[in-house]
Amino acid sequence: MPPITVRTEVDRPAETAFAYATDASQFPEWQAGVVSGHLDGSDGGPGVGARCVTVRRIGGAEHASTSELVRPDPPRAWAVRGLDGPIRAAVDVTVEPRGADRSTVAIAVDFTGHGIGRVLVPLLVRR
Repeated sequence: MPPITVRTEVDRPAETAFAYATDASQFPEWQAGVVSGHLDGSDGGPGVGARCVTVRRIGGAEHASTSELVRPDPPRAWAVRGLDGPIRAAVDVTVEPRGADRSTVAIAVDFTGHGIGRVLVPLLVRR
């Protein structure tokens, strides 16, 4: 199945929109179920291999998941791939400038199942 993709127009320059959409500490503001998040990177900014840790509330309990940054290309593109858990997300963010003060932000999410997750993805995620 194709990834789930959402696009939205924002009244912000591409640099500002990109910084917000890829700041894991901001994820609770716009992602349902996210309790906290942080990105571990080098002093020069996060690069390929940096870890993104997100804590979500699922079924009344908090669960941490770790993803690896595979494409840092500010302010245009950012991608992470899940490293743990039975259901792992592949997230691709792209930001397209629409003039000086407007941008289109697209977020594509795809899921793969590992172990029991192979059964859960089509039953729970893709419904």
